[in-house]
Amino acid sequence: MSSIKMFEKPLGMRDTFPEIYEKLEQVRTIGRQLLHARGYEFIKTPSVEYYDTVGKASAIQDAILFKLVDSQGNTLVLRPDMTTPIARVVTSKLLKEKIPQRLAYFENVFRAQQQEGGRPAEFEQMGVELIGDASVYADAEVIATAIELVKAYGIESFKITVGHAGVLSTILSDYTESTEQAKKLNELLVQRNYVGFEEAVQTFDLPKTKTDALLAFIEEALSLSSIEDIEKYMRKNDALNYMQQLWQILSLAGYEEYMAMDFTLSSHMSYYTGMLFEVFAEGSGFPLGNGGRYDGLLEHFGTNVGATGFGLRVDRLIQAMPTQVIETDRVLVLFTPDRFTEALEQANFLREQHKQVTFQSTEGLQDVEAFKAHFPVVNEFMSKEV
Repeated sequence: MSSIKMFEKPLGMRDTFPEIYEKLEQVRTIGRQLLHARGYEFIKTPSVEYYDTVGKASAIQDAILFKLVDSQGNTLVLRPDMTTPIARVVTSKLLKEKIPQRLAYFENVFRAQQQEGGRPAEFEQMGVELIGDASVYADAEVIATAIELVKAYGIESFKITVGHAGVLSTILSDYTESTEQAKKLNELLVQRNYVGFEEAVQTFDLPKTKTDALLAFIEEALSLSSIEDIEKYMRKNDALNYMQQLWQILSLAGYEEYMAMDFTLSSHMSYYTGMLFEVFAEGSGFPLGNGGRYDGLLEHFGTNVGATGFGLRVDRLIQAMPTQVIETDRVLVLFTPDRFTEALEQANFLREQHKQVTFQSTEGLQDVEAFKAHFPVVNEFMSKEV
């Protein structure tokens, strides 16, 4: 086992320096104001949960869970997502008080990395959960909330791609010969491996009509002009009707320009059972976040109610946010000991004006000019002695 170097961090962990920390606080403030105005109440759950409850229900691969053992021998996990802990809390208590529940969060989640690849093992996630409403209007609300949240951060060029787990499942089942084949194709779509999808279809030795249909589907599904276009690949059913209603509601609300259909959309989060979506924006090579309907997850905790929501990666939001020159109120009040009282009066006055004031004695500095260079405004109270 190699020795740990003094300045090393555990694999995937990151330090948050002051500049990024301030941006995180700005993101938190903007998000809290918007979500609170839309009727969402913030909730906090423990960083550590039982593996047999939240760990197994989370749909996060077992290999990337951080596991611990408590003094009683129970296996614990650092929470790998927020949806599952919130589902636990809601089913155990909150749904008895009010239904539906609109909850929001801004918390860290943890997913272990097997090798260094620049991916964080701990990252901030923000989002909402609307639990206890199985209607299409609940799904429309969470998509609209995600759109408004992204807009609130000044991100102008973005898209919400919307699909349906039931539609994709029906198509894959109808045009394959076994559950294993359908599962393989779904896994490739989770990876966004469209070339691999086409290659796999060719190796299945399916009837020509099924092979042609799957290849045509993967070509067309990313550029459908209307939901009706998908009907050539499947019988009209409840899932398609649901998507038509959802699209109509969001169009009436004025959000159509931000949305695109993608019926190849699939997720490694296996608890999504209906509508699901991803958020993409210029400035980030990865989705900012994702969401969808996850009615089945609540059944794990003994409750049969509708649930939908989304989560956004805060680090990716910051990447996509426009670069702004932030007005600063930072002031340095620099003093020599003989002018301490005057300098303190000035510092207190400026703080009452909501300025960020650094109160610094020259005696504590090795290089006065170098320190002063870090501040846009410097008020000096220097020695009166000649």
